[in-house]
Parts: sequence; C-alpha cells; structure tokens
Amino acid sequence: MTDQTTQRIEQMLDESSVFLFMKGNPQTPMCGFSSNTVKILKDLIGDGFSSFNVLEDPEIREGIKAYGQWPTIPQLYVNKELVGGNDIISEMFNTGELHELLNLTQPDRTAPKISITDDALSHIKEGLKDMGDHQLFLSVDDEFNTRFSLEKPKGYEVIADVGDLKVYMDIGTAKRSDGVEISWVDELQGSGLRIKNPNEPPAVKDLSVAELQDWFATEIENPHVYDVRSVDKVEEGTVDHALRLDKAAIESIESMEKETPLVFVCQVGQSSMSAAEFFRKKGYSKVFNLTGGYNAWNE
Repeated sequence: MTDQTTQRIEQMLDESSVFLFMKGNPQTPMCGFSSNTVKILKDLIGDGFSSFNVLEDPEIREGIKAYGQWPTIPQLYVNKELVGGNDIISEMFNTGELHELLNLTQPDRTAPKISITDDALSHIKEGLKDMGDHQLFLSVDDEFNTRFSLEKPKGYEVIADVGDLKVYMDIGTAKRSDGVEISWVDELQGSGLRIKNPNEPPAVKDLSVAELQDWFATEIENPHVYDVRSVDKVEEGTVDHALRLDKAAIESIESMEKETPLVFVCQVGQSSMSAAEFFRKKGYSKVFNLTGGYNAWNE
C-alpha cells in the first residue's frame, strides 16, 4: 500500500467519527453483508455515518484491507479505530456493545408477545423432534420477511414464550414481532403456517388518475410523486409534480417521515409497483401505485 493510499484513507476517517467502507452505498448496497451492516447503523444512528464504495476504487478496496489488517468488506471504523466486519457488528448490535461504543442507550430486550393456535403449535413441535442442542429461532427482518430456523444459541438472544415453546430471536426481530399471531391453515394450495404481523406496513394501494387529480385539487397534503422511468422518458413527459426516482430522490424519501404519502408511476403501472413495494417494506405506510401509469395519465 502506498503512502498516498494511506493518506486518502486517513482523510476519510477524519471526515466522520463513524465511517463504513462498503460495497455500494447506503441507498443501494451491492452485497448482503454491506446491506446488513448499513441496516444496523441506520437503526442506531440514522444517517449519522459516512461511507465509501470500495467497488469504485480498486486502490482503496485493497488498501483498506492492508490498513486495518482485515481481509473482508465491509469494515466499520469508529473514532478511527477498526471495529470489524458484518459478523462482529451483528453480534455487537445484539449484545449491546455497539450501542455502548456509540454512546447510545442499551437496547430493549423485552420479549415480544406472540400468540399461536393449538394446531400450529402441534405441527411445529412435530418438526422439532430430534433437534439436539439446537433451538427454534424466529427471524423477522426489516422488510418483514419472516422465517423459522433451528440454530445453536449464542447467548445474547431474546427468548419469548410461545405456547409452551421457547422461541429465540435477535433484538431486531423482538422489536418487529410483538403481537404476531401464528396459525395453521389447510387450503387447496397446501397446508402450512400463517403468520400475521400487525407491525408490517399496509399493502401498496392502487391509485387511479382521477383520484390523483382530485387529490392535487384538495387542501389535503399532496403526495410526493416519483417517476421510475429513464431520464429520456421522463423528459418526454410525466405526471404533474412528479420527480424522477434517482439517487437524490431516494435520499430525499429516506429523510421523510414514514407516514408521508408516496405515489410511484411508470409507463403502464408495473415497474412502479416494484418501487412502491420497496418503500413499503422500508416501513412507509402510505404508498400508492398509479394505475395504468403515464399512459393512463396522458389519455
């Protein structure tokens, strides 16, 4: 590693007391490990950290590995000291060590209240036979994807009593699963667990052109409208008050309250649904997709 590379790295670390070398950027992480580390930091300190995308600079990508004598990316530095990569950050987040390092209040370790029907409990128990020293884990990620697994406890988990079962989880799951209802369903499509989570944001709503136009005409807070199409298409024409969904727009949305009304539009209403669903899963509760897209608006 050259002296110039060392100087560049140290200049970055001088920029912020919390600095993350990652693949991609906080808005669009380019690997699962970087994505998870960003989620943890945002959960704790919001946008109060700086980052550098090592994929854009091979010199820094290799140099930071030598600088911190750490072979993988991401790497988190606090007050110019290397904390570690994704696995260490995840463990420190769950133990409360990361909160302490960042001078934050220790995490709430209250076990969530989860209800379960007798049928669901019976089927889960049947699947837990011969599980050895493994325990039943529940995971609810920040997009409310939910899964059960059998794992060995690490000692820092929150443990909830579900029926007469002990269910282990990390602190993020504990916060997102309070009030969850677990049942068993037998349907034509098959049988399985049904999990109802009251904390999950409401589904994306369809919004017609007429409804959007009426909304604009009222004194009710107008929605923020975003066009997901290419620059060329948006320049040819778009919905009134719409902005193109680019990096700056994404950053703007992320700074908004979760109750802010958001409307997404594309050419016919399909691609925009993906964008709408993305932000719904990020916790936004008033997300709409323009039915028929710009074609319907332009009729």
